[in-house]
Amino acid sequence: MNLENTVYDPYRSLTVESGLIDPKVNVPALLIMGEKDYCFNFPGMEDYIRSGVVKNFVPDLEIIYIPEGSHFVHEQFPEEVNKLIIDFLDKQSI
Repeated sequence: MNLENTVYDPYRSLTVESGLIDPKVNVPALLIMGEKDYCFNFPGMEDYIRSGVVKNFVPDLEIIYIPEGSHFVHEQFPEEVNKLIIDFLDKQSI
């Protein structure tokens, strides 16, 4: 596959070798997602996130679930998501 002349699409590029040796995110990260997010329907995804396996790649990950939220929690609950982001950023030391 020649990626030089194509638009990068991470959803279609999962099998393309990235060249990363240790693909860890080594900074604090925040994942806000809805309990009704359709990504949980992908095989293994719900267990990957809820069991904490994802933290093998993002060790300092804070996960917050919005009970009535779907995949677009930022559109459904913008005030709540904004507050969660601001609170997360306020906790970080610069």
